Amino acid sequence: MPSHLHLLWVLQVVWGALGVMLGVSILMLAAGAAAIGWTTQGEELAAGITAAAFFVCAVLLLAAGGANAWVGTALRRRHPYGRLTALVLAVPNLFVLPFGTALGVYAFWVLLHNDARLMFEGPNAQ
Repeated sequence: MPSHLHLLWVLQVVWGALGVMLGVSILMLAAGAAAIGWTTQGEELAAGITAAAFFVCAVLLLAAGGANAWVGTALRRRHPYGRLTALVLAVPNLFVLPFGTALGVYAFWVLLHNDARLMFEGPNAQ
């Protein structure tokens, strides 16, 4: 079970890093849409709406990516709240096809196993 927990830690951190990188790239798109709105006549409203939509998506992706990376770190340190938070984050990950679904199912499989519970409650837990 420790090898599965290690793999889940790595996958959570990688998934979080991908979310952060995607959030940063969409934030750049929002800046580009805002720049178009500032520099062109007659398309300010459309560019503003587009920039706002991109900004909201970027903030959500940055938050989700940061949370997944943080949970991966908490899993590595075997904090009990890391296990619970990973289980909570596995639910919305199920809806992100196909990789989020695989990560969510794997997180449930690893963290709901009795050996994993003991690893987070036993003397190895911090």
